Amino acid sequence: MGQPVVKPAEAMAVPVLEARGLSKQFGSTMALRDVSLAVMPGESHALVGRNGAGKSTLVSMLTGLRQPDTGTILFNGQAAPPVSDSTAWRRHVACVYQHSTIVRELTVAENLFINRQPLKRGWIDWHALRREARTLLDSWQIDVHEDMRAADLTVEARQLVEIARSLSYGARFIILDEPTAQLDGDEIKRLFRRVEELQRNGVTFLFISHHLQEIYDLCQTVTVLRDARHIVTSPVEAMPKTALIEAMTGEAGNLAPSDARDREPLVDAPVVLDVANLSGVDYANVSLQVRRGEVVGITGATSSGRTSVGEAVAGLKAQTAGHIRIAGRLLKPGDVTDALATGVSCVPKDRHHEGLVLGQSIGENATMTVPHLLGKFGFIAPAPRRHMAQTLMHELGVVAQGEEQAVSGLSGGNQQKVVMARALANNPDVLVLIDPTAGVDVKSKQALLSVVDSVRQEGKAVLLVSSELDDLRVCDRVLVMLRGEVCASYTAGWEDNALIASIEGVTLNER
Repeated sequence: MGQPVVKPAEAMAVPVLEARGLSKQFGSTMALRDVSLAVMPGESHALVGRNGAGKSTLVSMLTGLRQPDTGTILFNGQAAPPVSDSTAWRRHVACVYQHSTIVRELTVAENLFINRQPLKRGWIDWHALRREARTLLDSWQIDVHEDMRAADLTVEARQLVEIARSLSYGARFIILDEPTAQLDGDEIKRLFRRVEELQRNGVTFLFISHHLQEIYDLCQTVTVLRDARHIVTSPVEAMPKTALIEAMTGEAGNLAPSDARDREPLVDAPVVLDVANLSGVDYANVSLQVRRGEVVGITGATSSGRTSVGEAVAGLKAQTAGHIRIAGRLLKPGDVTDALATGVSCVPKDRHHEGLVLGQSIGENATMTVPHLLGKFGFIAPAPRRHMAQTLMHELGVVAQGEEQAVSGLSGGNQQKVVMARALANNPDVLVLIDPTAGVDVKSKQALLSVVDSVRQEGKAVLLVSSELDDLRVCDRVLVMLRGEVCASYTAGWEDNALIASIEGVTLNER
């Protein structure tokens, strides 16, 4: 666990942030109810809770985007600025979101000082801009070149640039919202080291994550929200993981996902997915087979090529060599329509950009791949679509007002269940899941992985691409990719240390 920066003698210091009795209501929905929070100087304070617990609403008020209905916010003991004064808010607090706010086509320097570039005779002073950007990056020991295009940066580097931009306004309190969602193991370790260094230099963090182990690795204090209420604030070292999960869910008991270690090997089941000598931009000579009723995992670092292999099987990205067969039928490269017709469905990596049409309803999203089942001559009959949507919502446990509700109004966990519903709507033979539990809470993760176990029992073949160890436990076999090639294979019952070592390239021994 990260060590506190604040010394015992400073325990009575004024909080960097103090929220007192914050409440917010949208129509008949109480989004936040009498929530209080204090974040002390120099600490990393975790904020956790299930999707829909009120975290996003609280953050929107702590960053000046929304006015609370009741309650007050103080920074360093002083009342927060009016919501209308966004410039004043930036001097107190900034949020680095899971989905980057960096403008990809601009340089690092342009992003750091966007809309406040130094001027000379009414024109942008490019020399001064680059000089000030270099000074800012050096002062916070961020090793990124100021002239690089933001689109060419790694996710990790973009996050550090966002932190530097926030610090340049004078803010010393940073909210990190799911910062590790798109990072692999080494990148996470580097980010945590930078956070700890920034803490030692007087920066305070509010850390939001669904990865509970990260709370124990980085944070000193944890606050739990549930059902829009404050449940508990505790030193991390005094909150065992079982107690933390119970506080988040309101339920005692084991919420661990199912484990495939006790299953009998499927030696006689027919092969449904056959991938032979597949190559692409970031992978080469990948071969694998998945039998009916089998779950095969692919894991590896972000740069290993694992995601591209999953996307090729789903028809989202064409391979450059090799072939994919579904029950003996050759799949056309990079053709989603052919993949669907052949019996392949996919839960893609990014639900916001690839998995959902946020402005449409749950029913429209869940059934968009099966219009031929809902009407004739291009017309979709409302009643069949409503019935199918309601059935899928019930089977997946989607919590919503009804199938007509827009998916944009759902929590992250329920949005992901809608993506899963769409993937299952055409009753596929092969289900491709790419990071299926990213950005969802512990109970939604359990529900989604239970679906994987259910479709396996129905005889479907599942290809699960993920770096999450809990996701991979449902797999009968796990293939590890390193630098674009399969380097190891593990059967169910693998040890965490052995799998992680292979992912990081420490050992390439097959298991």
